[in-house]
Amino acid sequence: MDARIEPFIPPHPEPRTVPPSMLEIIRVVLRNPLELWGVPSYSEDAIKVKFLNERTVIANDPALIRHVLVDHASNYRMATIRQLILRPILRDGLLTAEGETWRRSRKAMAPVFTPKHIHGFAQSMLEVTEAFCDRYGEDGSVHEISHDMTDLTFQILARTLFSGEVVAESGDFADDVNRLLHTMGRVDPLDLVKAPRWVPRPFRLRGRKVMAKFRAIVRNTADRRRARMAENPQAVPEDFLTLLLRAEGPDGLTGQEIEDNIITFIGAGHETTARALGWTLYCLAHAPRERERVEAEIDGLFGAGRRPPPQQWLTLLPKTRAAFEETMRLYPPAPSINRAAIEADRFGDLTIEKDVTVLIMPWTLHRHRKLWDQPNAFIPARFWPENRDRIDRFQYLPFGAGPRICIGASFALQEAVIALAVLLRRYRFDMAPGAPVPWPVQKLTTQPEGGIHMVVRRR
Repeated sequence: MDARIEPFIPPHPEPRTVPPSMLEIIRVVLRNPLELWGVPSYSEDAIKVKFLNERTVIANDPALIRHVLVDHASNYRMATIRQLILRPILRDGLLTAEGETWRRSRKAMAPVFTPKHIHGFAQSMLEVTEAFCDRYGEDGSVHEISHDMTDLTFQILARTLFSGEVVAESGDFADDVNRLLHTMGRVDPLDLVKAPRWVPRPFRLRGRKVMAKFRAIVRNTADRRRARMAENPQAVPEDFLTLLLRAEGPDGLTGQEIEDNIITFIGAGHETTARALGWTLYCLAHAPRERERVEAEIDGLFGAGRRPPPQQWLTLLPKTRAAFEETMRLYPPAPSINRAAIEADRFGDLTIEKDVTVLIMPWTLHRHRKLWDQPNAFIPARFWPENRDRIDRFQYLPFGAGPRICIGASFALQEAVIALAVLLRRYRFDMAPGAPVPWPVQKLTTQPEGGIHMVVRRR
């Protein structure tokens, strides 16, 4: 990188220098947990804290993170607060299932996410994105890009998961997804005090109706596909739904678990990639030199009238991928990973007592001052192929790590690079004059409060 050009510093909360009071902690956690963390969270290897009798170790040392997520993973279960938030939506989907249910589900679904199947979806990803681009036209109008990327990733998901065959009463399925995630998926004050699951959460009451509607849509869609498979197995599309239903049976998935995992894929595979794409376009708009590099790489891919198959683009566009990965470092789609010790454990001089929560926060880990040079700056070169070996496997966790690493990571990376290549080949995205600066807020994902308003012009 040219030393004369200062890298772009995207918006982020400054670390707290004074510990917050108990009331302030509650207020911040309910509003935006990203604003809670102080200087130690960005500079120390491990911190012990206590909140409402909840004992927590905040882990930033990559070796400690490996210890918890990989080497001693069997001694760590999902933390209670995390499950109280996510299980009402996902139930026994892969993100929330535990024990034998999780092991059986992971084994049954592993064949669904083989490179062969992931590559098989590349053409659909390309076609959906090319059709999506038509909305931008030629006039250089202003668009709210975070909303657009949510729409795009949902369309890709609907094609690859259901082949577009969603059994719904109206065309508002995407809106139902958003309402579900933003009502049922938020922290409720009763979660903070670990109230039993049967106690109603006021913050989520308005999400129950859409939850019931959403599950009915998923169930009806799966039932219709089952009927088609029974009638003529060769005539059904080879999408995720078909692959999941083929895993149904005594040694595989139950019907309920298939439903739970479809909902998990929609939540994890739709919302997370959408947010990362929106933030990537935002960062590139403020880093013209980086955008020029990405555009030149994409233009070269299409040079002389050629266009390699889209399943090769992830390998052929390393700078485009690096821009996306650097954005996920700064704005990790899932900003926290929570575990709890089943039995007491020890790592070096650190004792982790039984039932203590271990909190691994990609948000602070990815900006840790011991691990990253200029940690708040947008520098995609960190992830160029020649530099990747300098990044410890456990200091960068956009998809988690260990046995519970995100099973759809390859799908998400392929989708993102294809989408960026199509979008940036045809259009240039710049911030709209007078647009508010998007502020990162942690809900289920790292979202841009106020949206990302951009002028989209034909290149």
